Amino acid sequence: MMFSRPVVLLLLGLLLLTISIAVQNTLVPLWLTKAQVSTAGIGSVTSLYFVGNLVGTLLAGRLINRLGFAVTYQLVCLVFVLAVSGLWLSHSLAGWLGWRFLAGVACACIWVVVESWLMLKGEATQRSQLLAAYMVVYYLGTVVGQMLLTVTNTEMAAVLVWVAALIGVAMVPVALAGHSRHQIVRQRSPLLAMIRLKSARSGVLGCVLAGVVLGCLYGLLPVFLARQHFDDAQVGRWMAVLVAAGIMGQWPTGRLADRFGRRPVVLGQMVIMTLSALWLSVMGSRHGFALSLVGLGVVAFTLYPVAMAWACEQVSSEQLVAMNQALLLSYCLGSLAGPALAAVLMDRFSDSGLFTLIALVTMVVGAWCWRQRPAVLAV
Repeated sequence: MMFSRPVVLLLLGLLLLTISIAVQNTLVPLWLTKAQVSTAGIGSVTSLYFVGNLVGTLLAGRLINRLGFAVTYQLVCLVFVLAVSGLWLSHSLAGWLGWRFLAGVACACIWVVVESWLMLKGEATQRSQLLAAYMVVYYLGTVVGQMLLTVTNTEMAAVLVWVAALIGVAMVPVALAGHSRHQIVRQRSPLLAMIRLKSARSGVLGCVLAGVVLGCLYGLLPVFLARQHFDDAQVGRWMAVLVAAGIMGQWPTGRLADRFGRRPVVLGQMVIMTLSALWLSVMGSRHGFALSLVGLGVVAFTLYPVAMAWACEQVSSEQLVAMNQALLLSYCLGSLAGPALAAVLMDRFSDSGLFTLIALVTMVVGAWCWRQRPAVLAV
């Protein structure tokens, strides 16, 4: 598949933004620790960022409806720069809470804008590949952001200057992408109507499941590995293997979904995820750990884009923005609920409760999707 010039420019802007997001998400807790902020205060700042993600998801549709994709993108990038600058100027925890909340709002708006714009610019039969490219760029940006921390000065003033500049540079590719007939989209349906849409319900549930699984893996897999007596370096390597497996699986999975349909691919992903999680819940780190973890990484990181494409093919172009909002909201809710439930199972029963929860939730969602009749493509 050959990407058009506007798509390449969109992805380039996303890459630069993702690098800046990854750098901040890692360094903000470290800066607060050096400032002798309490653990509860650091947790509150982190939580406010994710609350901002939820608010931004709800707000993005209104902005796109009124201003169009290009103007909304540039506006939220400016808000992001403001939020970054505010961290440097603030000298109180309350200020950091507010600025990180604003950064969370801006990030979620950017995600909705880019995802929706890509859906509108691509053919319906190629959306899985477009979203796969989107996810590859997102994860590569995250990895690059982490790598930059090993070679640059991590003092707050120095970092925030080049991070703000990077966000400013990320506005340029979108400005060069030009205008299209999809600059402003009038939504025909509210967000909640998209969640209740029967034909797209399986895709929505797939996004919730992706949030549950990735939230558990990001938040609690390091805890599981540490309790299995892996040292910090080993934990880091296994987490890198997990993410690398997800990156490598994006493009092949996207091509399969576009060629054979999203429903069979999603069901296949759920079968692999269930088997991998069940094996890990029984065997832990004793036998077949590497193969099971790679299998889990491939399907966990590729489920969201395929489920999104499945849901988006059930709606018209005018409803894509609202649908993308609904899917991102579903993912965020899943990522908030998953780690909380898994932590309870790990504390009350055993560390294998992490993988038991993933297997059970996947089986339930998979059974639901299996029972649903395939819907007709709504191009």
